[in-house]
Amino acid sequence: MAPAILCHDVVKLYRARRALDGVSFEVHPGEIVALLGPNGAGKSTTLSILATLLAPTSGHVEVGGHRLPGEARRVRRVLGLVPQRVAVYPTLTARENLQYFAALQGLDARRAPAAIERVLGLVGLDARADEPTLQFSGGMSRRLNLACGILHEPRVILLDEPTVAVDPQARERIYELERGLAAGGAAILHSTHLMEEAERLCDRVVLVDAGRVIASGTAAELVARLGLRPRLTLRTAQPLPATWPGPTARAHALANDDGEVVLELEDVAIVPALLDRARADGGEIVDVALRRPDLADVFFQLTGHGLRDGEQAAEEEA
Repeated sequence: MAPAILCHDVVKLYRARRALDGVSFEVHPGEIVALLGPNGAGKSTTLSILATLLAPTSGHVEVGGHRLPGEARRVRRVLGLVPQRVAVYPTLTARENLQYFAALQGLDARRAPAAIERVLGLVGLDARADEPTLQFSGGMSRRLNLACGILHEPRVILLDEPTVAVDPQARERIYELERGLAAGGAAILHSTHLMEEAERLCDRVVLVDAGRVIASGTAAELVARLGLRPRLTLRTAQPLPATWPGPTARAHALANDDGEVVLELEDVAIVPALLDRARADGGEIVDVALRRPDLADVFFQLTGHGLRDGEQAAEEEA
């Protein structure tokens, strides 16, 4: 199946600064793909190019089978963009906002009412459709923002940090809506700096940092590719021997300090046996934690800094 979004070796220059430096990835119909990285990594620039708001300096870009920037008008017909900042009019009702966006997206007076009712139901705002949006909570405004972007049933959807500053219930509602849109065949590129969000929601992840794609694949593939292993941290009533647990335990000690031991495990299946040995050698276990490697570990391994570290650096630079 041909990709709905195709970026190949995309470069974007702002004078001497490279905002994007050879970005390449694909998104296929029915997929939710996370564009994951700290603020300043190039996520918004990538979305702006795909949304026809910016032209790339070089590289190959296609959306819905149409080449950018030359076929921008055709791309806009198949594209839904949900910006990070809520882009609705606070003095208008939800329905009036949707009527306005329906006209912008080319829905005529015959098709618009049914489309508006459909998206109001999808985002759970049908009961509040005729209230001014200035009375809406942050989560409700986010859902209306999303409704405005999918009103015309786009085949390609770009979401820029769609769950920023929303409560957990609203976040789950947005996740559910995205999954439904993907199940209907839409290709979704979901930009986020939240590792947990990318792992829970998305089929694949494109990790970006400093304008480059540093890795892509499923979370499990990325962890396996780097050979990252689970870690067990435990503390016993009596300090464990410096050589604990020994060479035959299928676990490698990373630290043994002040009664706390950190082990890298070959397999989590060995944890019960290790705990039994710890009790025998150090007495009561007073604290224990098992941590499986995740996207945060992958990102740190590849870049030397965490997602939040990069975000803070970008903010300080700005």
